[in-house]
Amino acid sequence: MSEPGATEREQKAFSELIAVCRKLRGPEGCPWDREQTLKSMTPYLVEEAVESGEAIGSGDADHTTEELGDLAFLAIFCMELGGEKGGPGIAEGFERAAAKLIRRHPHVYGGDAVKDGGAAYRQWQEIKQGEKGGADGPASLLGEQPRGLPALVAAYRIQEKAGAVGFDWPDLSGPLAKVHEELGELEAELGHDTDPALAREVGDLLFAVVNLARHLTIDPERELRAASHRFRERFQHIERALSAQGRHPGEATLAELDALWEEAKTMAPPPRTEGETR
Repeated sequence: MSEPGATEREQKAFSELIAVCRKLRGPEGCPWDREQTLKSMTPYLVEEAVESGEAIGSGDADHTTEELGDLAFLAIFCMELGGEKGGPGIAEGFERAAAKLIRRHPHVYGGDAVKDGGAAYRQWQEIKQGEKGGADGPASLLGEQPRGLPALVAAYRIQEKAGAVGFDWPDLSGPLAKVHEELGELEAELGHDTDPALAREVGDLLFAVVNLARHLTIDPERELRAASHRFRERFQHIERALSAQGRHPGEATLAELDALWEEAKTMAPPPRTEGETR
């Protein structure tokens, strides 16, 4: 039995998206879209990728589909820009993506066998390393990371890649003990006139916490963003409560602020307004 391909509806939707892209870029299209370059589109790609991640984290299926659709359009739009300049275009982009996926899944498209997802991921990394190697030998398993990648995401991915070849704790007790160890080293530096050492220990602690989150299969970037959002909501409750008294937080005692904070923790979060991201 042959593998299922794109449905008629999917083919139609894909063709329509390309048609919209080329209409916007055409002589009678949108002036703004016609002015764009690959460089000018970079911030929009980053923004849409972040918005897609936030939508997934919200659990809202409709919102997630909308944001992923926006991201897909931007990817197609940027490939079209490349094709207009004589470089690889939409067809080449998707052909190369498909070829890469087939090449890096020999357990699906070839005769190899893997026992689980971890083995499949290790195989992927090994194949990728071989592809990236050059005259100086094979590339590092850790690979190169985009400079603009959030630090928590970068740490997570480095640890994930190292773990793929067995450089990892066998169970949760290891990363949990490491967090306690790094916290102890940080406490030992407190009070010393060694700012660089203290800063380094803070970095090591953060790295250890990311590793713990990875072992718990928790996205640290998403959860830190969610924690920041909760803090914002609760602090804004404090501001509103004090404003009703004609005061601001700087005029309240710490005990008053703590009481309002505890009050905010018992309240349901306000409904999300249109256009707000979590």
